Amino acid sequence: MNFDEMADKLSAHPDFKVKRRLVPILDFGPGSGAPTKRVLILDTETTGLDWRAENIIELAMLSVAVDLQTGQPVGVVEVYEDFEDPGRPIPAEIVKLTGITTQDVKGQKLNEAKIIDMVQRADLIVAHNASFDRPFVENRLEVFEYKAWACSFAGINWKSQGLGSAKLEFLCSELGWFYDAHRAQVDCHALLRVLSAPLKAQPDDMPSTGLQQLFKSAEQARTVVKAFGSPFETKDKLKARGYRWDAEAKVWSTAVKSAEALEAEADWLKSQVYGGRAARIGLETQDALVQFSSRSGKSGDRVL
Repeated sequence: MNFDEMADKLSAHPDFKVKRRLVPILDFGPGSGAPTKRVLILDTETTGLDWRAENIIELAMLSVAVDLQTGQPVGVVEVYEDFEDPGRPIPAEIVKLTGITTQDVKGQKLNEAKIIDMVQRADLIVAHNASFDRPFVENRLEVFEYKAWACSFAGINWKSQGLGSAKLEFLCSELGWFYDAHRAQVDCHALLRVLSAPLKAQPDDMPSTGLQQLFKSAEQARTVVKAFGSPFETKDKLKARGYRWDAEAKVWSTAVKSAEALEAEADWLKSQVYGGRAARIGLETQDALVQFSSRSGKSGDRVL
């Protein structure tokens, strides 16, 4: 019995769950014949967290057509990956995390012409934490500013899928794969496989994949809700509901996709955060050309 047969036998037993090493797929074969759109899966490794002070040291991208009927990738996957020298030593903690050393990137530079060509042909750019990756790549190359973006971390309700974490390694593990994380290209392959897997259908929804959901989501503007002056003691409630703390602006915020969701969020804030008192919240409307970037959408306030 070979290893694959052994793994299949174990997988069939209710007491065992087998994980296999994720092997990148470079050709997904023909689709259904339905219309397609091109997605660009992107990941960066950087010298730190702040796009204004730090640099990209590795950029990877996968470009592939997506069958809009099945939500599956079709055809050949175009792969790009390069290092870039930040002009200074890579911090020790980044070397430990990524395995990328100062010697690895010495004298290296991103292929700008290749990147621009791949970005211009994309209909949608997806990153698993687009709020991190988008400002870095836009700061490096202007072409990224003119494309619709989606975030597979924030743009899919993974909890509704029965998953306790939206981290990429966890999602892959739940689908039965493992891989060596924290390198840009393998992270892209892992994300493409996660987004190609069928999602559990929600009430009144047709079965879909993450890719289908993100293309649909990119057609709708989102409204970022900012809980100005929220009492300190409500921080755990806000965090549990999915709000994120913006240390620079000193405000908790979340995003909603519909007028109904905005009304529900306003009601929740007034009763659960502001204790029924009058309060002012911020609203910022962002379309897919702005969302997850460092640029602002259309802003306004609302009194609860």
